[in-house]
Amino acid sequence: MQIDDLKLILKVAECRSITLAAAKLDMRAATASAALKRVEQALGCELFIRTTRHLRLSSAAERYIPQCEQALLLLEQAKQNLQGEHDAIEGELRVALSSDLGRNIVIPWIDELMQSYPKLSLRTHISDSNVDFYRDSVDIALRYGQPNDASVYGFKICNVPRLLCASEQYLAVHGRPTHPDHLAQHQGLFYQLQDIINNVWEFTDGQRKYKIKMQGRRAANDGDLVRRWCVAGQGLAVKSALDIAADLVNNNVVTVMPNYQHVSGELWLICPSRQSITPTVRLLRDICREKCHAILTQLVTKGVIDKSVLDN
Repeated sequence: MQIDDLKLILKVAECRSITLAAAKLDMRAATASAALKRVEQALGCELFIRTTRHLRLSSAAERYIPQCEQALLLLEQAKQNLQGEHDAIEGELRVALSSDLGRNIVIPWIDELMQSYPKLSLRTHISDSNVDFYRDSVDIALRYGQPNDASVYGFKICNVPRLLCASEQYLAVHGRPTHPDHLAQHQGLFYQLQDIINNVWEFTDGQRKYKIKMQGRRAANDGDLVRRWCVAGQGLAVKSALDIAADLVNNNVVTVMPNYQHVSGELWLICPSRQSITPTVRLLRDICREKCHAILTQLVTKGVIDKSVLDN
């Protein structure tokens, strides 16, 4: 039984909800449910009585939880009394980053961090391919999309709209589409992952969904290259708001068909285990949240995205 599992038990008891407790602890609901089952199996009894709408403490939990709270409080006090290496921001940070996000946005943030903490070193794995924590020798990964593996741990950084973009140069030559049906006349710039070209784009006006198979002469397994093509006027591209933010702010590109939104996503910091969540990882998580919020706020101020994106 892990200490973090016990902290989860206390939070579930406080919130009377596994989903809400997981959100408050930066966990996914599936991970929280698995931890809860692990504790109940170790104790040999059921701590919570679950129905379709409600969750309440069992009689065993009413006896167990107060003592559990005292034990965790004692451990927390002992931890606070320790000083030195356990709280230091040092050692090697091995992080996997996607190409555009890593090269142009996150690496400069980590460079700033390393200037403040001279004992910190960096090893990066820059790739848009899915990361394998063991094959690729990385400790954490910053990736778009909520992890679907219940065995990993993740921190949600922010919501990330995906935007249809083009340069004014391209639009002046080829026209400005105002409806998904107009896209058949345009060149798409495609991201490719494991030989699968993402040339089917989905949009919605809030009532109806549109699925468009685009035509195009350019595809790459590097998101940064797709962005560069878009800036150079080679076609239309669907890009993460974070990846394309600087180009939008500097008017290198503009959004197209703002009344038809593309499917949005999320940015997550993913760790293979609880042991990987060091003070350095927590600091990087907080920096990413702060910096991403600032970027998205810029886009809200410019009128590119809705302010609701800032609500996590």
